[in-house]
Amino acid sequence: MSCTVVIPTIGRASLRVTLDALLTALEHGPGPAPHEIIVVDDRPGPGAPLPLPPSAGHGVRVIRSGGRGPAAARNAGWRAATTEWVAFLDDDVVPEPAWPARLAADLAGLPPRVAGSQGRLTVPLPEDRRPTDWERCTAALAGADWITADMAYRRGVLAALGGFDERFRRAYREDADLALRVLDAGHGLVAGDRRLRHPVRPAGFWASVRAQAGNADDVLMRRVHGPGWRERAGEGRGLLRRHAATTAAGLLALAAAPAALRGGRGGRGAALFLLAAGGTWTALTARFAYERIRPGPRTPGETAKMLVTSAAIPPAAIRHRARGLAVHRRARARARGGPRVVLFDRDDTLIRDVPYNGDPARVEPMPGARRALDRLRRHGVRIGVVSNQSGIAKGRVTAGDVRRVNARVEELLGRFDVWELCPHDGADACGCRKPRPGMIERAAERLGALPSDCAVIGDIGGDVEAAAAAGARGILVPTGRTRPAEIARAAETAPTLEAAVDLLLGGRPAVVGRRRR
Repeated sequence: MSCTVVIPTIGRASLRVTLDALLTALEHGPGPAPHEIIVVDDRPGPGAPLPLPPSAGHGVRVIRSGGRGPAAARNAGWRAATTEWVAFLDDDVVPEPAWPARLAADLAGLPPRVAGSQGRLTVPLPEDRRPTDWERCTAALAGADWITADMAYRRGVLAALGGFDERFRRAYREDADLALRVLDAGHGLVAGDRRLRHPVRPAGFWASVRAQAGNADDVLMRRVHGPGWRERAGEGRGLLRRHAATTAAGLLALAAAPAALRGGRGGRGAALFLLAAGGTWTALTARFAYERIRPGPRTPGETAKMLVTSAAIPPAAIRHRARGLAVHRRARARARGGPRVVLFDRDDTLIRDVPYNGDPARVEPMPGARRALDRLRRHGVRIGVVSNQSGIAKGRVTAGDVRRVNARVEELLGRFDVWELCPHDGADACGCRKPRPGMIERAAERLGALPSDCAVIGDIGGDVEAAAAAGARGILVPTGRTRPAEIARAAETAPTLEAAVDLLLGGRPAVVGRRRR
């Protein structure tokens, strides 16, 4: 058994002591140490190196994931690993001293059909008083299924399924989504005997209100896994329907208040309506607050917090639910076995080719480009652009001109996850100008992927040759400037961008002329 431990972090100063204890237990505990410990620095943007605690030894490696969220950070970690197993730990857990030995015992001898093993989590609660609402919420992690506070997966299964779905931008539901996809693929998940503690982090007054952002992620879970996802993931029904009734009653009361205050004709009816709606809102809010106050310490501070946040949580939950419905309205399950990243040539692939164009007003999308890109986005595929821009080296356009044109492309076609441009001319002998693979390799690295996880779509032979040089899949979408010899040499071609996306997402093969593509 060989295993790499992956620990995502955003470098919170309050967790340096915890991270120190975590790394000490991993490197110096009894039993075989992990093959490698990868700490994924998920702070956004470039900056100073992540300050590691003194306990970090030579077996600890730090990589950066660019602040793209925990799903992307974990993907960057496991893709950098080379071992059969990858164990994910949160940066705020404290493993038992014998955790490395018990991890080895948990994974040793597991049959091939078992793809994952979960550690046993405990949340220490105060012994001298009842737990607060936030402490009880944290304690619920101890009974959650397949959470990545301590979850080991076979790397081959992660690679086959594409790892964590990066549409989940928060530390919420991305672990349940992966577990359901693993089970759907016919693999097994088991509980191990290793143990660790998850201390309760300090939380501010509005922490429970901010947590309602998870309602948007629940929409994505339903889109991807169907209406029965809660039961399959071991989740309860939730309080969304009651929150909707509370919010509706509050809004109706607010709507009736002006007429009731004005009096006159209709004022009495409005006052009665206000009384009914306001009474309903008060009763529902009081019930919710009581359910949160009753099991808690009932101190004045905790009681005041529960009263205020119990009024704020229902509208916050509904607002985030509405946001999720808007953002994920066309989300679909990820295509199994398809690429995780699709990189496009720009000119004559995404937009009409205007030689050395520096004018955003002249940008015109290719037919079907927006539909093809949105379809990939709905399936959770990351998208980017890799484009030769020799006009910069020739002095025909400036780098600023190219940036303005690219900004216009995003206005018309939506946001791209990565842009890679080559500003060199053919005589510069750089490593990035297509058909060389440099831009594809850099784009994949920036997205925490391997080139083999990528597909490249372009309109000339240099695009698919660059893909082959990088180890990526290449699809040629011919245009009027594509030479017949380039079409003949291409391993895969498609008549349109939408047909190329069909190929990538497992649809019927496209056909160009008489040749099957």
